[in-house]
Amino acid sequence: MPATNYDELKQAITARYPALSKQLQGIARFALERPNELALGTVAAIAGSAGVQPSAMVRFANALDFSGFSEMQQIFRGRLVERSVSYRERIEQMRQSKRNGGGASGPASVLHQSVSDAIGELGHLEETVAAAQFHAAIRLLAGAPQIHVLAQRRAFPVACYLAYALGQLELRTHLLDSVGGMLSESVRGIAAREVLLVISFRNYSTGVVDAAADCHRRGVPVIAITDSPLSPLKANARVSFELGDDSSRPFRSLVAPLCLAQALVVSTGHHLAGTVEKRRVVPARNRRTAA
Repeated sequence: MPATNYDELKQAITARYPALSKQLQGIARFALERPNELALGTVAAIAGSAGVQPSAMVRFANALDFSGFSEMQQIFRGRLVERSVSYRERIEQMRQSKRNGGGASGPASVLHQSVSDAIGELGHLEETVAAAQFHAAIRLLAGAPQIHVLAQRRAFPVACYLAYALGQLELRTHLLDSVGGMLSESVRGIAAREVLLVISFRNYSTGVVDAAADCHRRGVPVIAITDSPLSPLKANARVSFELGDDSSRPFRSLVAPLCLAQALVVSTGHHLAGTVEKRRVVPARNRRTAA
């Protein structure tokens, strides 16, 4: 039975992804990274952007139990209707139009495009991060006797910031690395009551994926910041933030993950301050009762 809304469709794509052919897996990633194109384009235009034939788009829809591409496209269009047309989408449409028409080049245009992309990423971030997930991550971070943070390659700056900022909250925080080839030994030393916070995007770092899997097997809570429901980190994470990450871009941004990281730190700080305040209030009430 085909999905009836976008959340169900994402779950269906995630569940069936391993069994899809390599070509259909590529379409699956494209669909989750660029859902607006799936909603607004013709099958020929979408297939061209995805680098496949239109018939492959039809096979992808059939693999998800839809009778054809048009039926699946209605799910993507429903997502747009629910969200309504935001300023971010209008900016994106203007930018796409300018790009297709051959806009100006040079440093100023690069900066303009980078800012426009960042606005789009932040809007998408706000829409995709569920409050329940966010609060669950804060509780894990605030209650852990020690937090271990791991990322490699382009995600490494996010890990550095998190290790520094969480440490400023006087939380015991350890930035894991691969110096001396000792990463696996360090991961094995993480206790069950501690927390592993991992960050990785396509192409996923093997060391990060393996660390999350090892901790998950041993019952260590894992918080993942990643890009897609298809990420290998999702299956091993107690809390997973899937921010989206357009892999077609030559230079992919860290604006959204850094914004999420800062929000997690600030919110964890508020949570800790509120906990301390409650501890102060309760003894004061007890003293008044005793008097």
